Amino acid sequence: MTFEASSTVTLLFDFWDVHGPAGMVLSVFVVLLLTVLYELLKVWRIWLGKSSRPLAHQPPFVIPPPFPSPYSPSSEHRRDSRAVLHSSPSESSLVPNGQPPVTTNSWLLHGIQTLLHILQVTLGYMLMLCVMSYNTWIFLGVIVGSALGYFIAFPLVGQISAKV
Repeated sequence: MTFEASSTVTLLFDFWDVHGPAGMVLSVFVVLLLTVLYELLKVWRIWLGKSSRPLAHQPPFVIPPPFPSPYSPSSEHRRDSRAVLHSSPSESSLVPNGQPPVTTNSWLLHGIQTLLHILQVTLGYMLMLCVMSYNTWIFLGVIVGSALGYFIAFPLVGQISAKV
């Protein structure tokens, strides 16, 4: 298969059958908008991920090594075994980043993120199949849409990072 610059193509489904220059311009515009939407979905998922971390400013919890370090104090400095037990992490302190247990809101947010992921993957495969029509105009629509979507959406990522 080779790329061709014709104004006749069938995209994705039988009902999306393009005949003529006007239909091709409209189809390229629709594919361009779908590609911009794909790039915006990426940023929206980043925003949801960043806004779902309530305690992102806290450093992550570090689990101590199971074996004593050669640089740790010798056993003569340990006076009481209970002091060692009190200084070890308990079950409650093993929650990552000190975050509270999972709540209904976090399940809802996770469900929304999952749906957005499904939409993004589906849209990505549909755009790939549009490119695989080997029509030069459709291919250029995807490339220009990707560039335009990146130009519009990714400055928003910097604003998202600054707010969080």
